Amino acid sequence: MLTVSSIAHIAIRVKDFERAHDFYVGKLGFEEMLRLDRDGRLWLCYLRVTDEQYLEIFPDGEGDRAAGRDAVGFNHLCLSVPDIDQAIAELGAAGVPLIRPRAEGADGNLQAWIEDPEGHRIELMQMAPDSMQAQAIARLREGRK
Repeated sequence: MLTVSSIAHIAIRVKDFERAHDFYVGKLGFEEMLRLDRDGRLWLCYLRVTDEQYLEIFPDGEGDRAAGRDAVGFNHLCLSVPDIDQAIAELGAAGVPLIRPRAEGADGNLQAWIEDPEGHRIELMQMAPDSMQAQAIARLREGRK
């Protein structure tokens, strides 16, 4: 069986690189780690989520918006936040509107939704101590003892 320790990166393709870069760096606060060029042009940009997790942005996408949430393919990126109300306030101050308001999800976690300028959906999630995920993590850890 394959041993996986985490998701290392998520990659998205965007039509307007500068607009997407401004959103993720200027509004969400991700740090640019590096850029890779190919044939003298920007090929990909790495943005830091954590020291071991990245968002890769590829330029020159086709179309104007990401596929709808019912389409086959990438559905959304979920960012874990320690305080969802603070995250919502910070995003509001940066001019980032919610596309779905703060609510308790079916899993018991608090969530709110935003999207980047090209329509990639982003879930903000504050894990609740009694959420379905927290309970499942506790069961898995207990089973490993």
